[in-house]
Amino acid sequence: MSITHIVLLLLVVVLIFGTKKLRNIGSDLGGAMRDFKKGLDGDEEAKAAREREEKLRADPPASTQVPPVHSETSEPRDRGQ
Repeated sequence: MSITHIVLLLLVVVLIFGTKKLRNIGSDLGGAMRDFKKGLDGDEEAKAAREREEKLRADPPASTQVPPVHSETSEPRDRGQ
């Protein structure tokens, strides 16, 4: 295929779809590729996150316990006095 064939093909595609539609198709294709790459990298990130969770479960950090806060007290209320 020569360069003139490629130019003619591109010209026909631009005439059929228009530049705005081609720009949208290009951005959609770029977004799909970006999401695909994130998905591939996400597997490694998820694996690392699971390893961190397992490590924390095996050796949990020292935590200070805070007593629970109750909205109601166990003492009776004064009603209408």
